[in-house]
Amino acid sequence: MSEIIDKLYLGVDVASHKLDLATGHNVTLSGLPKQVLNHPTAIKRWLRTLPAKVHLVCEATGPYHKALWQACWQRGVTVSCVNPGQVRDFAKSRRLFAKTDRLDARLLADFAAALTPAPTHVPDPTRAQLLELNTRRSQLVAFRAQELTRQQQPSLGKSATASLRRSLNWLTREIDQLEAAAADLIDQTPILAYQRDLLCQVEGVSLKTAAALLATIPELGTVSRQRSASLAGLAPFVHQSGQFKGQVHIHGGRLPVRQALYMPALSAMRCNPVLKPLAQRLTARGKPFHVVITAVMRKLLCHLNAKLQQHPCPPQIPPK
Repeated sequence: MSEIIDKLYLGVDVASHKLDLATGHNVTLSGLPKQVLNHPTAIKRWLRTLPAKVHLVCEATGPYHKALWQACWQRGVTVSCVNPGQVRDFAKSRRLFAKTDRLDARLLADFAAALTPAPTHVPDPTRAQLLELNTRRSQLVAFRAQELTRQQQPSLGKSATASLRRSLNWLTREIDQLEAAAADLIDQTPILAYQRDLLCQVEGVSLKTAAALLATIPELGTVSRQRSASLAGLAPFVHQSGQFKGQVHIHGGRLPVRQALYMPALSAMRCNPVLKPLAQRLTARGKPFHVVITAVMRKLLCHLNAKLQQHPCPPQIPPK
């Protein structure tokens, strides 16, 4: 391997079976393979050949990047997982429209050299497990909603109706088991149990909602209210130029957080002493429902974030 400057970014384009590797333009690293199998053993073997100060950069690709992440964390190799949308926007800004795995790897290295992304930290195993349970529950809830829609078809025969009934019963049992597993996991983790109980003190926040928030936005209670709203995709973006004033929109963020907040916000619009007047004021000003519910969701999330900040963990509960 050649000697490296202060930091060398190495782009890794992740696919289901392989990793394409590349350094940025005008940067060379001798002995670097073009591809590595996306398998824990092959990745660990390759990481042993990397010199110090190499910073790996990849995109979030669902489950396919997990083997790379885990191997990097085990060996102490710095790795950043970046937003694919940001990388594509970076490519467009440089008028790079060609797309291959090799070019994507080089693009990731150039993106990192220009914007220096922060390292992605090792996730807490308990919170990672809680997120998996919540994700699987959300998948089954969505599928159950589809099955309920199919059940409303007036022309279904007896066999199809019976099949739908069996499917719905099975889905309900599976969802109940996932919710019970998530509740048990929180009960067994003092910090999560403490935070869940704090969240549930807010009117409209149920045990299911608290579990979903703990899984999907673990930063809650450690960031500013602006940052919490941004993470959830509830921060307003102003569209204005000169004398033109366009509509304010939300953009990006974590859809599961907004899904978890929707029903509590709907309930808060009817009975919460703080959020109900907010909803009434916006409605009286002629704001459409989606604007009102978004504002209530943002206000509710900021309140939950502040509540966790104002009541840190007691000394007998070590924070993780």
